[in-house]
Amino acid sequence: MIIALFGAGGHVGHGILDEALARGHEVVAIVRDPARAKIDNPKVKVVAGDVGNPATYATALHGVDAAIASVSGRRDADAGLIPKYAATLLDALPAAGVKRFVWVGGAGSLETAPGVTVASSPQFPKEWLPEATAQAEALAVFRASKANIDWTYVSPAALLVDGERSGQYRIGGDQLLVDASGNSRITIPDYAIAILDRVEKNDKSHQRITVAY
Repeated sequence: MIIALFGAGGHVGHGILDEALARGHEVVAIVRDPARAKIDNPKVKVVAGDVGNPATYATALHGVDAAIASVSGRRDADAGLIPKYAATLLDALPAAGVKRFVWVGGAGSLETAPGVTVASSPQFPKEWLPEATAQAEALAVFRASKANIDWTYVSPAALLVDGERSGQYRIGGDQLLVDASGNSRITIPDYAIAILDRVEKNDKSHQRITVAY
């Protein structure tokens, strides 16, 4: 399978890239600055592209089977770019013939109780609020979209951390998943497994899901 990966140079994106390559997929890594991304693998085609400007990567999408986006507005200090990127990709990917799209979402909009979200908790770090709000807006963009593409929005656990690849995870919906001790966490390698599983199984279409231990 040929997978276009937006944000391959980022921390989570690199974990997704490693998992895709370990499974034998070819990857078209679309990054703003190839030199900064430091990706050197014969199975990876690195393309300089701006997510917000489809003209910079439209040609690279030809022949791509699926796309994964792990993007943020941190480099531009503008979290508001996140829902704009979602809308742009929902238009650009089907126009290029891509049929499958998996989005690296946020955990802030997951419910801890009816009508209560992770981001609305007093303990939620204030510095994370702009991105959490933007990811919630991106989810609304997906749910309102009429784009001809099978999308899945994948929220991680409350804590997405570095760690080992166990191959284990659980899938939930709009509610935060916690373990027997009340903790909600998953490592980046296991989150990447869940992402690639969705691509390969082509399941959970037009849904927001969450994954955690």
